[in-house]
Amino acid sequence: MSEHPGFEEFARRNSEMAVREEAEAEAGEESGALTARQRLELLFDEGSFQEIDRFVTHCCPDFGMEKKQTPGDAVITGSGMINGRLAHAYAHDFRVMGGTFSEANTKKICKVLDKAMHLGTPFIGLNDSGGSRIQEGVCGLAGVASLFLKNTLASGLIPQISAIMGPCAGGASYSPALTDFIVMVEGQSHMFVTGPEVIKAVTHENVSKEELGGARTHHQLSGVSHLVAADDKECIVLIRDLLEYIPANNLEESPVRKCFDDPRRREPLLNEFIPADSRTSYDVKELIRTVVDEGSFFEVQSGYAANLVVGFARLDGRAVGIVANQPAHLAGALDTDGSRKGARFVRFCDCFNIPLVTFVDVPGFLPGKEQELDGIIRDGAKLLFAYCEATVPKISLITRKAYGGAYCVMSSKHIRGDYNFAYPGAEIAVMGPEGAVNIIYRRELAQQKDEKFLREKLEEYRQRFANPYVAAARGYIDEIIMPEDTRWKLIMALDRLKTKMVKNPPKKHGNMPL
Repeated sequence: MSEHPGFEEFARRNSEMAVREEAEAEAGEESGALTARQRLELLFDEGSFQEIDRFVTHCCPDFGMEKKQTPGDAVITGSGMINGRLAHAYAHDFRVMGGTFSEANTKKICKVLDKAMHLGTPFIGLNDSGGSRIQEGVCGLAGVASLFLKNTLASGLIPQISAIMGPCAGGASYSPALTDFIVMVEGQSHMFVTGPEVIKAVTHENVSKEELGGARTHHQLSGVSHLVAADDKECIVLIRDLLEYIPANNLEESPVRKCFDDPRRREPLLNEFIPADSRTSYDVKELIRTVVDEGSFFEVQSGYAANLVVGFARLDGRAVGIVANQPAHLAGALDTDGSRKGARFVRFCDCFNIPLVTFVDVPGFLPGKEQELDGIIRDGAKLLFAYCEATVPKISLITRKAYGGAYCVMSSKHIRGDYNFAYPGAEIAVMGPEGAVNIIYRRELAQQKDEKFLREKLEEYRQRFANPYVAAARGYIDEIIMPEDTRWKLIMALDRLKTKMVKNPPKKHGNMPL
């Protein structure tokens, strides 16, 4: 008999797990989806993953569960390096009891999330779970609720990213919802609180999993998903790319990358890029890609609320958050969906010290009964609150229109904008010329019905407000710049704001209009 019987047991358990992992890998190759362990190996730099709690098992004695104990209990947890930086992660193993949450495996996840908070590293969840394990009853619920608490406490402290790589129902959807970014896999992942069977039983509605909670549904309609991948491998690549723009925690800055793009690069074509007719649309993404480093723009939530564009880019190697009105969709007007999308993104950047660059071309808030009843007042206030609250460097550029309350909201000087630029053709006013003249000269127009008078007043209003010089004369616009100089002006402003120190009044927290 060995002097160290524990070594024999260790070898036996390791051998059993190796056989199971090999079988899972073969099954994964046949189905096209990666196994939990393969996903983690792809997420982390080669050879850097260190697993913890490999031999944890559940302690449920009911419903024959004592005969269904698998080392690891359906979740793999650990840490490793991603692009040379330490990160912590977990991955559900759907082939073990549907990847369900048990009291034991949620303790594993909470343990590794605690480590991420204590060490100040990003936390990534590779989710593929049927939700709370029914056989455990309230014990399973207690475990998943503990994870919800940890997610909430970690919010704003460390970046949290969730990949939905299979079905995620009930509690398995709420934990990702508490994190900063959600990536889904098209045709493979689904998120919903209650599945199609429950909905049919309760409301008699027939709906497929894809319609109810597929990647496209959440990317285009609900706005729950930030990014969509074609398969597991692309999903992991998107996570790794996203982390390149984000600091490890709220006390650090984002990684700075060597820039091979001339910071003083001028783009003469931009002088003709913005249409002279304010009713003509253009794609603001083309403008963004032209001025950022090497045309690289990492957009998030591209399929949702297309009238507002948000994402990450670099200017002279430094990561920035981009917010831009999109004239190519709803003329760039702010609506309920766009306001919520923008508010969420602005607050994330403010949490993690990422400077904000805002491209403004906004005719106002989208009018209409539907918008008012949907709560445009409340949702518009969310974006306003987010910008007002943000203390990171804030740079804005008015490319064309900036009307009404939407001008105020979009990082204006009045809500602590640091550098506010405008192109020479920018229009800053309460509303457009046609609407303003019809209100100001309502009586005269009703009496005279003279087209010449109307044209004269329209021209008078345009001369007065269809330029940025009135705002510049009052210090609301810091500099009027030529479009070709956009890149260098933004980079200079960003450089000057590196040492910005602004704090909000001491308080527990504000009451955002949720």
